[in-house]
Amino acid sequence: MSASKINVAKQAMEFIQDKLTSSMIIGIGTGSTVNCFIDELGESSHLFKGAVSSSNASSKLLESKGIEVFSLNDVNGIDFYIDGADEVDKNNNLIKGGGAAHTREKIVAAAAKDFICIVDKSKLVDELGSFPLPIEVIPESRSLVARKIVSLGGVPKLRVGTKTDQNNEILDVTGLDLSDPLEIEKKLNSIAGVVDNGVFSINKPTKVLVSKV
Repeated sequence: MSASKINVAKQAMEFIQDKLTSSMIIGIGTGSTVNCFIDELGESSHLFKGAVSSSNASSKLLESKGIEVFSLNDVNGIDFYIDGADEVDKNNNLIKGGGAAHTREKIVAAAAKDFICIVDKSKLVDELGSFPLPIEVIPESRSLVARKIVSLGGVPKLRVGTKTDQNNEILDVTGLDLSDPLEIEKKLNSIAGVVDNGVFSINKPTKVLVSKV
């Protein structure tokens, strides 16, 4: 793991450690930076009740660290949700979904009291859009959704060989105007067949931690 990912994972652990209680549920995202955080979290597993995970991969890693993983349906709420991002703008809007887990990530983020985003400096941008925007689609709707995206000015590309944990497909989209992240998040999710898109503006982080190395 890179030094920058380890650094920001340690920052996140330091931020929440004094706030942990024996009844607390921690929300966990997906990706290499989050994996570093899970390593840190495993050393304090005795301080909190367990975790809700946004992906099967994260669940396996959490369990390997002795952390009990709960279904979101079986908990009353989540205190902290920790996740990375592919892009973060100056207003804390995000693009996520490089790991094809953004739908479940968004659900867990929405359930959390605080969403802490952990990134390195390379993820900071003035405006979203350099990273292709992932959109999860029902497989049978892929062509319909692609045509709608083209009508909005986007260029969709199927992420070949990728299925989400929900067994859906991912369209990676370039060329869209993302200057109003909240508006485009809502507009894309109104297209029939779209499960969710990777813009996080409705449920953007309450705090962004950036690696110091």
